[in-house]
Amino acid sequence: MVILDPGHGFNTEGKRSPVWEDGTQLFEWEFNRDIARAVKEELSQHKIKSVILVEEAIDIPLYTRANRANNLSRQFPGSFLISIHGNAGGGRGWEVWTCPGQTESDKLATKLYQSAKYYLKDYQMRHDYSDGDPDKEARFTILTKTVCPAVLTENLFFDNRDECRFMLSETGQRLLTKIHVDGIINYMREM
Repeated sequence: MVILDPGHGFNTEGKRSPVWEDGTQLFEWEFNRDIARAVKEELSQHKIKSVILVEEAIDIPLYTRANRANNLSRQFPGSFLISIHGNAGGGRGWEVWTCPGQTESDKLATKLYQSAKYYLKDYQMRHDYSDGDPDKEARFTILTKTVCPAVLTENLFFDNRDECRFMLSETGQRLLTKIHVDGIINYMREM
């Protein structure tokens, strides 16, 4: 079972782009849910079972998210989790995070990174090869409190005008969906 976590809710402060000169604005909670739903739909076309961890529009506490994921992974052995996000903070590019150390999550992260590198040729790939693989590492609750392999993707920077426009575009959302779907399929081939 692929567990898709659309990170953040509408009530999480600051998780939105500036209002651009054309009047558009990205709300991360909507973006995350749009990508998660598109990934779920495309996975179903490949006969891959998936579930969206948080259907609510409000933010769900991180421990609640982790507990939900743990219950699903116990019910469906072999499950893994992908937490989908947009990034902010003045940077550029795409990145994937795992918990510290070498775990099964690193294999999933590497497949997603390879897929992102393929589909986002015009965008920076943010990475940390200090431990031999491209994922960055942190003790994010969704990564450390889940019993299944878990990664967190940061799908470009919504406070960067050009990247935000891509994230809002039909082409951008299609390619960001493909990154996840192809990464999942390639990971599952090696499980």
